[in-house]
Formats: sequence, structure tokens, C-alpha cells
Amino acid sequence: MKNENYSWIDSLRVLATFSVILMHITVEMFYQYGSIPNLDWWTGNIFDSCVRFCVPIFLMISGALILSKTYESLRDYLKKRILRILFPFLFWSTIYIVKELFLKFNQGEYMTFTEVLKFIIFKLKVGASFHLWYIYLIIGLYLFFPIIGKWINKSSKCEIEYFIGIWLITILAPLPFVREIFPKIELRYFSGFIGFPVLGYYLNKISFNFNRKKIIYILSILTGILITIFGTFFDSKHRGHFELDGGFYSYLSPNVILVSIVIFLLFKDFVQFGTKTFPVILFFSKYSYGTYLVHIFVLVILAKVGFSYAFVNPIIGIPITSVLCFIISTLIVWGVNKLPLGKYISG
Repeated sequence: MKNENYSWIDSLRVLATFSVILMHITVEMFYQYGSIPNLDWWTGNIFDSCVRFCVPIFLMISGALILSKTYESLRDYLKKRILRILFPFLFWSTIYIVKELFLKFNQGEYMTFTEVLKFIIFKLKVGASFHLWYIYLIIGLYLFFPIIGKWINKSSKCEIEYFIGIWLITILAPLPFVREIFPKIELRYFSGFIGFPVLGYYLNKISFNFNRKKIIYILSILTGILITIFGTFFDSKHRGHFELDGGFYSYLSPNVILVSIVIFLLFKDFVQFGTKTFPVILFFSKYSYGTYLVHIFVLVILAKVGFSYAFVNPIIGIPITSVLCFIISTLIVWGVNKLPLGKYISG
């Protein structure tokens, strides 16, 4: 992705990386509905609703870049893709596990060697930090990519649209007003996150030609975000403090999918950076995976020194904390990358 013509992919990756940091800062505010001032909750809800596209965009970028490539062998693919994400994942997982063990020992908790070993195995099994669920997801998808990649590269436009169409039906089928009338057809084979990489591949290959495209894109994004904002509010108000669901925040909700699709297309059709700006974008894009892995650790440190959404008014505190975390996390990964063998573990 070093060619300037593809700067939209790098810039989209940087936006998604920053957005996931902002989301992890604001999501705790959602669960404090009714226990923090309404204005603070609304501030968090608006920020959070605006960035829910982050994970779908990551997956769509993966589909656009990986599914269109061919590899000499399955072994060649696994070596280039799985190992590339596995070593940084294990390194930063170790950092999170060591941090937890240090806190336990520092608080006077006694653990035998066997208990420590079981703790480590358990953490690696379920995730050393809550945000690492995404890495387990992407590893599973990457294992499936060689199979679906063979299919998608030999499929016609109509056949790919057929897959995406049924996938979208699986998104709509569970909705309350749809499931009452939807027949019990088994569609799980088309469901889940696999639709995003296929969608990314498809949207990268086609072009839409219609008048006032940019205006339509922006209005569509605003529509999806507003549905997320007010849907989350009314759902939270209906459920109450102890039954919060956050269904409108779901990456597989129609409103979030709409925003994700249109942001992908907006960047593809309209975002290009010049030679002076692109190196900055490329720098943050290059270290985005490591930034994702380390950012929760950085957020914890920032909170300890007084930086969080609440250190000033959240309208200001959320973006400032997000920018600080984004820059510090990227610089940490850049620094680790400079160490001997650091490029294999930094991410």
C-alpha cells in the first residue's frame, strides 16, 4: 500500500484505528446510563455511535486486500498471513498477562506455580484483554480466506451479490418486526462477520455512477448514525439501567452496516492524499495493528495519570484522551519495531 493511488485504504485504516480507541473510551459511559449526568451520557452515546463502523471497516479492508490476491500454496498463505498476526498477538497478550499477574502479586495474592500456569493458559484461551476478541475473530476468518478466496475470484458479479444478499437477509431476519414472519430457513452458513470481507472485496471492485454521489453518501452516513444514537437512547430508556443491551451498537446491526458501507465507498471514491500528507498517513497505517493491540494498556496508564473522558467535560475529554492514546500507542509500537527482531512482534 505504498502507492499514492491507494492512500484511501491507508487513511481508512488509520480512521478505523483511531475510532476503535475512541469507542473504547466512550463505551463505559453507555453502561452508566442513569448513574451519570444525562449530558455526559448523551455525549458518550453520540461519540460512540459515530465510530461503530471501525470493526466492519477493518474486516472490509482485509477482504479488499487479501481476497483478491493469489498465493503459491496454502503454506505460503498461512506463513504470510497467520504468522504475521500471531507473533504480535502473543507478545502483547504476554504483556497484558504479566500486568495482571503483577497486580495480583502486588495486592498480596498468593499463587502457586501451577495456579500461575493455569491462569496464563486461561487468559490465552479467552483473551488476555477484552479487546483481543477481535484477533481471535480475524484468525478464524483468515483460516477461511483461502477457501472463500478461491470461490470469490472465480465468481461472477451476480454470484457475489447473491452471497451478500443472503448475508444481509441474515442480518435482518433476527429483528423483532421481521422474525415474526420470517420462515425458519437455515441461513447460518451465510451469517456472521464473514460478510464484511466479501463486502469489502465486492465494493472495491465495482463503481457506482449517479448524480450527487458525495451528498448521498454523507446523508446515508448521517442517517445510520442518527438511528444508532436515538435507537440506543430509546432502547436504554426502555430497558433501564440493569438490562442495557446496546443492540444498536452491534457491528452486525443494519444501521452500523449502512454507515460502514458508505464510509468505505466515500473514501474509495473521494479520499486521496498528496505526497506531502501521505507519509504521515502511511506511518500511522503501518503500525495500526500494533496500535490496536497496545492501546488498552495505554488507556489504563493514561487513566492512572488523570487522563480519561472525565478529566474535563467529556465533549473535550473524549477527543483529547483518544488523540493522546492514539499517538502514544503508535509511538510505542514504532519503538518496539526498532528493537532487534522487533518487527516480528510489534504488530
